[in-house]
Amino acid sequence: MTIEGYRDAPLPDGFFKIVNMAADGREQVVGLHFKGDWLGFDGIASGRYGCDAVAMDTGEVWSIRYDSLLAACAQRPQLLVALHSAMSREIGRDRDSMLSLCTLPADARVADFLRYWAQSLAQRGLRTDQITLRMTRAEIGNYLGMTLETVSRALSKLAREQVIGFAGNGRRDILVHDASALAGAAQRTLAPAAMLQ
Repeated sequence: MTIEGYRDAPLPDGFFKIVNMAADGREQVVGLHFKGDWLGFDGIASGRYGCDAVAMDTGEVWSIRYDSLLAACAQRPQLLVALHSAMSREIGRDRDSMLSLCTLPADARVADFLRYWAQSLAQRGLRTDQITLRMTRAEIGNYLGMTLETVSRALSKLAREQVIGFAGNGRRDILVHDASALAGAAQRTLAPAAMLQ
């Protein structure tokens, strides 16, 4: 499945989690894709997709065969540039995700996750002051490598520090007063460790 992300075309709607199934049946969330992102790069080398894309809300997907995409790129160099840019962004996103997972404490990972979500919405011209989380606490924890209880504690801590707020009783709608404050919250959790070194 591929989302055609050519910039001159209207962007499709939707939000997808990318899931890898382990041999024992465990599900691991390995990526998130927003409106206008490309999906399916993992299938290019082997001709098979290594992960499943699961829609988290109503969305639109444009599918194109890879050989047809290459033929179109040969005729329109700007499409090849868009394809390479999308691949580069995905490599960078995977690198940043791994760095966060391996080096940040739990509270900083959750703050950075919300910052990334808000930033992704902003890049698409969407509202960022209130984010509707399309993932459960358990799914966020699965993606960030922590338990749902740890995710809930981190969100509550960010709310106590007034970095975020909750809209409604479901606590699924997150009020983001200032996206840069999320980056600051992640940095504050690192400051004590840096001072000890």
